[in-house]
Amino acid sequence: MKTYQFDVFLKEIEEVTDDQADVLFAKGCDDGTPACCNGAAWIHFDREAPSLEEAIHAAFTQVLSAGFTVSKVELDANATAGS
Repeated sequence: MKTYQFDVFLKEIEEVTDDQADVLFAKGCDDGTPACCNGAAWIHFDREAPSLEEAIHAAFTQVLSAGFTVSKVELDANATAGS
């Protein structure tokens, strides 16, 4: 499996609190790192999956199940980081 790198941006969230990060972790986002800058918050993922589509779909679903709304997903310039 490959590791895919992408960011899931959160709608109407300026910063992820520690409690929110704990919920994300519990929902399966333990391969994601919350970040924020200039009033925008996102989760950077380094996710292993059979395909990029599966990696994004799983992360998207987990972020939604943690109670967030996703505004967009952005790929890193080098979307795969290994094999």
